[in-house]
Amino acid sequence: MLEERGAENLRTYEEINQKIRQGDAVVLTADEFIKTVESSGLASAAKEVDVVTTGTFGAMCSSGAFINFGHADPPIKMFKCWLNDVLAYKGLAAVDCYIGATAISETRDFEYGGGHVIEDLVSGKEIELRAEAYGTDCYPRRFIETVITINDVNQAILLNPRNAYERYNAATNSTDRTLHTYMGTLLPHYGNVSYCGAGQLSPLYKDKGFETVGIGTRIFLGGGVGYIIGEGTQHNPQNQLGTLMVRGDLKKMNNRYLRGATYYKYGTTLYVGVGIPIPILNERVAASAALKDEEIFTKILDYGVPSRSRPTVKKTSYAELKSGKVVIDDREITSSSLSSFKVASEIAKILKEWITDGSFLLNRPAELITDHREFKPLEVRRKEPRVGDVMIREITFGNPTDDIQSIAKILIEKGVDHLPIADDEGKLVGIVTSWDLAKALAQDKKQLNEVMTSRVITAREDEVIDKVVRRMEQHNISGVPVVDESKHIIGMLTTDHLSRKLIRRPLL
Repeated sequence: MLEERGAENLRTYEEINQKIRQGDAVVLTADEFIKTVESSGLASAAKEVDVVTTGTFGAMCSSGAFINFGHADPPIKMFKCWLNDVLAYKGLAAVDCYIGATAISETRDFEYGGGHVIEDLVSGKEIELRAEAYGTDCYPRRFIETVITINDVNQAILLNPRNAYERYNAATNSTDRTLHTYMGTLLPHYGNVSYCGAGQLSPLYKDKGFETVGIGTRIFLGGGVGYIIGEGTQHNPQNQLGTLMVRGDLKKMNNRYLRGATYYKYGTTLYVGVGIPIPILNERVAASAALKDEEIFTKILDYGVPSRSRPTVKKTSYAELKSGKVVIDDREITSSSLSSFKVASEIAKILKEWITDGSFLLNRPAELITDHREFKPLEVRRKEPRVGDVMIREITFGNPTDDIQSIAKILIEKGVDHLPIADDEGKLVGIVTSWDLAKALAQDKKQLNEVMTSRVITAREDEVIDKVVRRMEQHNISGVPVVDESKHIIGMLTTDHLSRKLIRRPLL
């Protein structure tokens, strides 16, 4: 018969808390516990150590804060609300709002966002509050503009729907252009690998079976005390992608452990410090808490493929990632962390100090976080327009040796701006535009192969339109040849075709 998950075979929560009150609890950070297991063995370490502390500090985009401003005189029912020009969510009561970490300033764009507002609040800085209303009999004011600090508001509650991923997939880029993503800047041709998470300090990887974390678990959050209030969104524990929903009082937090940040050309976020105490209730928990970077694995995904099912380039350990080099196809690729191991270690040590000095007791969860959850993607159930629905199939294309003047006349006669170039088998080898031909004539060029672009951005007939439109925007082009698997030209798609056929439909 399987032992109950969370079984308190070695010690109970009450026994641990009694030892904490008496100053007798043996508390080690995850790093220290690993060394103890290596020196004295798992069974001995499990009997000796009461609590293992963990820590992580990284970008947690699914974060935000509920704020209550109190009532002005005359009062206002806020319909729209801005904090330092960052729009807050106002589908709440009159003077409550939720400021999300990834909300962006309307005047400073990616330079400043909701994560920065939260950091500035915790830092005690003045925040400009602006709000609009439609006015009612009981809330007659229609506009307000003032300045607040965290001490002026009634409540400022950090409530994060998804934090502390158990592990995080690493990222690289196989394409020939630089990508700007939530995994940072990814260089072309596997130019770098970026990753997140604290590895052997990671809170949830120290309790892989979710035997000690649950609703009501007391944690380190943002420099203060917080609580787990349930599983996080996108919780996928069976694939070691568990997450947590957490909350805490912003007024008791420290801006060292809550930092607004910007990912270049991607957006804003909030770096959050989370530390969870792992009570060593049984040997399974001890074995999980003893896992080393060499035993904790994640996948390196190719972010050059714009799909929710990105291909796996390699399975790797945190030990390899942390070494600064990852081997891909016999090449050493630089790897870099988006998380801070220094601050993660600091959090684990602070939590250890809190427990050791008796100021932090452990809670038995009211309900454990589930160790299995069906993970559902979003399916598009309505028909989306695809390239084949919009493209022009009857097209003119040239040959590399065609005369430029004759091709220019064809473009004028046909009224088109793009001419794909094919070899004798009808396979795409290049493209020219009317602008290319104008320059060629001015420079007295003779044949298409002297002016054509050989590296052509293309589309496939079965691709959805918005994906191709984004590709065209990224490359600043107004048309793409449509090719089959063998690179035979089967059509042409241009912004002109899109505007004619989809004029009433938003593309993005």
